[in-house]
Amino acid sequence: MTRTLIKETPQKIGEQITLEGRIASRRDHGSIVFFDLRDRTGILQVVLQTNMANDLKEEDIILIEGVVKERPAKMENLEIETGKVELEASKVGLISKSQDLPFALKDTPELSLPVLLDFRPLTLRAEKTKAIFKIEEEVIDEFRKTLKSLDFFEFQAPSIVPTATEGGSEIFKIDYYNTSAFLGQSPQFYKQIMVGAFERVFTVAKAYRAEPSVTTRHLSEYITLDGEMGFINSWTDLMDTCETIIKNIFKRVELSCENELKILDAIVPEIKKNIPRIRMREAQQIILERTKRDNTKEPDLTPEDEKEICQWAKETYNSEVVFITHYPTKKRPFYTMPDPENPDYTLSFDILLKGLEITTGGQRINDYNQLVENIKKWGNKPEDFEFYLQAFKYGMPKEGGFAFGAERVVKQILGLENLREASAFPRDMGRIDGRLSNNE
Repeated sequence: MTRTLIKETPQKIGEQITLEGRIASRRDHGSIVFFDLRDRTGILQVVLQTNMANDLKEEDIILIEGVVKERPAKMENLEIETGKVELEASKVGLISKSQDLPFALKDTPELSLPVLLDFRPLTLRAEKTKAIFKIEEEVIDEFRKTLKSLDFFEFQAPSIVPTATEGGSEIFKIDYYNTSAFLGQSPQFYKQIMVGAFERVFTVAKAYRAEPSVTTRHLSEYITLDGEMGFINSWTDLMDTCETIIKNIFKRVELSCENELKILDAIVPEIKKNIPRIRMREAQQIILERTKRDNTKEPDLTPEDEKEICQWAKETYNSEVVFITHYPTKKRPFYTMPDPENPDYTLSFDILLKGLEITTGGQRINDYNQLVENIKKWGNKPEDFEFYLQAFKYGMPKEGGFAFGAERVVKQILGLENLREASAFPRDMGRIDGRLSNNE
């Protein structure tokens, strides 16, 4: 008999069907046993005789045949889609036996993060964990959908690169056929090159940062949602596009993930009007006035500053999202366009959501000679960027772009404590799947 999915059972009352799935829970009541059976589509209550249940337990995978029946009115569970029906089992077969679990999956929310990650192949099955990654899937899909609707072309960026994209020492060096290469810090160079061919492009890629830090906001490998736009009228076009992306992501999660948000006790941030936009120095002055903390000469916002300015935006504009613009030129990569009115600052921006940066973007230098000069100013050699520079040597339109950190977006939407909770298989200084022995 063909397998029936659990979500289909409410339409099959009175029919004999076959289900395959995992036992989510077992409850014994005298001569009757109740299973909650789960598959990829939901959970269904199964009723069977004790002699049929034998030693079956949580996470055993079974095949079960029976008739779909309506539950008695007082026994309905209206919190699940199948709560008005149940399966009266006539036959049970074991597909795969589970060993004793180290903890009940229902207890996963109470586990410490190290334990949660040590048992990742198991804890990924937990309701709360699956909800996180269902939402992450929707976030990434909506990023794609929005940019495709704006006539962006999707390309696949390489992960192995010959030079450090962002500079600095936070790079993973690899042996590439006896030649030095690196894991890409971002797809920046490649999306700029692709603008020369397709004008508007985006990619969903992995980025790698060898940051010597184990904080709640950093990963060594993360998902980057990158877009780049040619023939822009103004660098503010980039912020307008980002605002559309954010609003669409929020709307998509709210409409498509109602059950997951309920499981995670989360509310999607609301944007009633336009996202406020302020310069970094203005933000620092506001923070000084609010907290007496003087960081007005610092080249960037501290984590505490990011939280404070988001609180100000919420109080002032009823927005949990804010654009911070005009970061110092010396703090941004060499390809970032200086502000013509004040070259010490750039036509760049970050987007902060509930106290954390989720996006960085800005206009790029599209003039070949200016770009070469900046490469030298930043202490690099133009010959190391010869491949990248071809795109500008042979003509590049006025352009710019942006990058969203997918895990950061999910973390802030859901109010998760640690970025690793939003990564199915997080990499950091202490972990590649299991814990690294030299960092215990």
